[in-house]
Amino acid sequence: MNYRKGVLGLFLCTFIILLGVSADGTTHIVQRGETIYGIARAYNVDQAELLRLNGISDPSKIQPGQSLRIPGVGQQISWNSSYRVVNGDTLYGLAREYGVSVDDLRNANGFSSSYVLKIGDVIIVPGTAGSGSAGQAGSSPAVPDRRDNGTASSLRWPVNVRELNYMTGRPGVEITGERAEPVLSLTRGMVISAGPFRDYGRVAIVQVEGGYYYVYGGCETLLVKEGDRVGPGTELGRLGIDSASGKPLLKFLVYRSNTPIDPANAPRA
Repeated sequence: MNYRKGVLGLFLCTFIILLGVSADGTTHIVQRGETIYGIARAYNVDQAELLRLNGISDPSKIQPGQSLRIPGVGQQISWNSSYRVVNGDTLYGLAREYGVSVDDLRNANGFSSSYVLKIGDVIIVPGTAGSGSAGQAGSSPAVPDRRDNGTASSLRWPVNVRELNYMTGRPGVEITGERAEPVLSLTRGMVISAGPFRDYGRVAIVQVEGGYYYVYGGCETLLVKEGDRVGPGTELGRLGIDSASGKPLLKFLVYRSNTPIDPANAPRA
């Protein structure tokens, strides 16, 4: 497995865990390129126990699409949120509002004790989802975003915004648009995955310079494939109908180094 495929496999595995793909929080759908070792490591469970629970004698025989039961998982998931500094913000005030310590904010951002926030700074706000299991990523992130939906909807998004809401317990937004309207890339980058994904319709994942991954879910059709280079405004696909809500719904998430960030604060090129 080459380096790029290794990075892709790690990201997809993390993506699956953070989104709580399984309905009951105890199963994992095997993706192309995954191994028993990698899945066990991602869920922080014993490899032998994973094999035993699923009646697998030869770990090399697992197949994409196979459903695996995950033994009791006790891994904590750390959720970090990003925030853009506005006039009047201070480290003390932000720490108090988000329920973290000033030292935590300084350490997360590498600030010295004398650093003064500047308008426009994008800072990381650390948080923890609690002691729930990795498969139970339905717990809401401990760090809420201060940007209200009205302000967020005024930004440039992959589809025209009829309605925008932050996902409940998941690190992303749901944007109601028009069925079959173009889903446009916000940035330059390379498509590292394009295809169906359980509960997310057809999904395009774009890797962007700086360690970012942009996830465009809810497409009815895709017009790109793995390895394609895209730019701002490239049509990735066409918006589809969400099976749960019955609406044309884009599920849009952004990660940086496998950590979810607020899509409203993600770079737009």
